[in-house]
This record gives sequence, structure tokens and C-alpha cells, in this order.
Amino acid sequence: MSANELTSTQRDNLRTVAAMIIPVSEEYKVPGADDPAIQADMLATLGRDTALVRQALDHLARLAGQPLAELEPAKREAIANEFRATGGAAAATLVRVVLQCYYRDDRVLRSLGLELRAPFPKGYTLEQGDWSLLDPVKARSGTLRRAQ
Repeated sequence: MSANELTSTQRDNLRTVAAMIIPVSEEYKVPGADDPAIQADMLATLGRDTALVRQALDHLARLAGQPLAELEPAKREAIANEFRATGGAAAATLVRVVLQCYYRDDRVLRSLGLELRAPFPKGYTLEQGDWSLLDPVKARSGTLRRAQ
């Protein structure tokens, strides 16, 4: 196993936690964070967060004593509450990873009414070295402030 990989148990627990954080919504027609495409994105982009995500998943495993998916929903919820209270930076990193991968999924963006493109320059390509967009800024008088 390389430094950026999770064990099979860690991946299963990640999938279960992700589903707890953001479940499937039939009302809004969006997947849950346990969707295979979203999970693949999480695993592919962990990068520098791998150590903290591993630490969070190991802490969850110790609290649960068995795979999270095998627990009753009420027990899972109790463990999640304890995890939030005791997980520290590792828990925060795990939640951030789940949210960032979820909210960059095309299906989720569409459900929010967002276009699947960069917000600027609204679909237009900019010529390399074309600084004309800065003309209004350059036209303003300089702002001088006293250093303190």
C-alpha cells in the first residue's frame, strides 16, 4: 500500500461516513456523498490530506469497534457525535474532503443551478497577454495610504 492509499476497511468507513454527512436526495435528484464517482474523486485527490483522513478513519474505527456500515443507525449517530467532539483536526479534514468533492460533482452543481464552467470569463477565452480588462483599474487615480 502506498502512502496515499486507504485500506479496504478505511474506504468502506469513508463511504459510510460520507453517506451520513450527505445522504442521497430524491427530492433534489442528487447523489449522496457515498456515490461511486464522488468516492473515486475523494480517493484520487486526498493528496496531502491522506494522513489526517487516515487518522480520522482510524479514530472512528476505534470508537465503533467494527465496520460502521454494520452498526445500527442510532449507534452510528452516537459514534458520529462522539467523533465530532473528539476528532479534532483530523475530523475537520475528513468532513472538508467529503464536502469539497461532493460540491464539485457536476450533478450537484447542476442541482444548485450553477453552470459547469469556470465562473469567469463567462465562456470567453482571453488572449494570452491581453491586459485590457485592467484598463478601468489603471484609469483610477492611485490610492496612497500612510504606513503605520
